[in-house]
Amino acid sequence: MMKVVKNDLFDYGLSIYQNQDAFKFSLDSILLAEFVERKNTTKMIVDFCTGNGAVPLILSTRMISKVIGFEVQKHPFELAYNSVKLNNLEKQIQIINANLNEVLEYILPETIDAVTCNPPYFKYSNNLNINSDEEKAIARHEITTNLNDIIVSAKYILKNKGALYMVHRPERFMEIVNLLQQYKFAIKKIQFVYSDFKKTAIMVLIKATKNGSDGVIINPPINIVNYKTYKNIFE
Repeated sequence: MMKVVKNDLFDYGLSIYQNQDAFKFSLDSILLAEFVERKNTTKMIVDFCTGNGAVPLILSTRMISKVIGFEVQKHPFELAYNSVKLNNLEKQIQIINANLNEVLEYILPETIDAVTCNPPYFKYSNNLNINSDEEKAIARHEITTNLNDIIVSAKYILKNKGALYMVHRPERFMEIVNLLQQYKFAIKKIQFVYSDFKKTAIMVLIKATKNGSDGVIINPPINIVNYKTYKNIFE
């Protein structure tokens, strides 16, 4: 049985329900939501692997876009759904309990302005010693979805030139680049995140556009040591 707690959502003025024994919202969700560009033309955003809804909730404080979150697991879906109700955001945020390969059952092709995704970071194989807790295992490993599924699903629903925003592990950066190019996405913006500039990057943020033109911006790196609020979350 879930041990549900209600927490403040960082400093965004919202509350979020979380499972005490499972993954809680973390730095990567905050950085991803803050990485999304605020544009008046962005009317509809879909968040893949939405978990307990942190990214849609944060996005609701930054823009007026409608946000649809997809979460395959029942318990995180329930937390996200109830957090939306708790914050009276039902008119702006919708949470759907479904996998990404079912996205076209809920959304018409080429109707979405932007897709966000904080996916499982690690590949899955039967040889891996993964967490015995199924919910944690699915959140961390590519058991129910993978990079290929995410990019293909995003391509189906994004408008031409629509943007895919993703946070991931730097060691999989080239795999992400190759898949994006395979499915005709152009990488437009990259930002690496560090816990210490003397160490290797811990995350990478990527923006890519469907059928976009060449030309990429490398944002200044983020060092969370310089951001007290980020550092507290990371620790």
